[in-house]
Amino acid sequence: QAQLVESGGGLVQAGGSLRLSCAASGRSFSGYAMGWFRQAPGKGRELLVVISRSGSSTYYSNSAKGRFTFSRDSAKNTVYLQMNSLKPEDTAVYYCATSSEIPFPTTSAGQYDTWGQGTQVTVSS
Repeated sequence: QAQLVESGGGLVQAGGSLRLSCAASGRSFSGYAMGWFRQAPGKGRELLVVISRSGSSTYYSNSAKGRFTFSRDSAKNTVYLQMNSLKPEDTAVYYCATSSEIPFPTTSAGQYDTWGQGTQVTVSS
């Protein structure tokens, strides 16, 4: 079965940086769009960035633009989210997910069919 495993979360001070990783197994890396979401306590899952199945297109949400950067390593079936200039409001559980939907970008959590377990990011003041 398909499996996604996030890592790289932790506790950082405001202004710091983290790089999250998401390793995919059990499915073709290129066969699905891959997105990064986050979910703060009491809130829904918010899209940060999604890359198309071919890797040729990347969509950043307003929350992610300018501070977060998506990258991928196709050979390792791993995608990354580099997060800079972190703020306390970035505190959330961060998830990677895959979508089999054809239209791009897939911006809704409901369009994703496989999710990782999430990794906690806590930004202190």
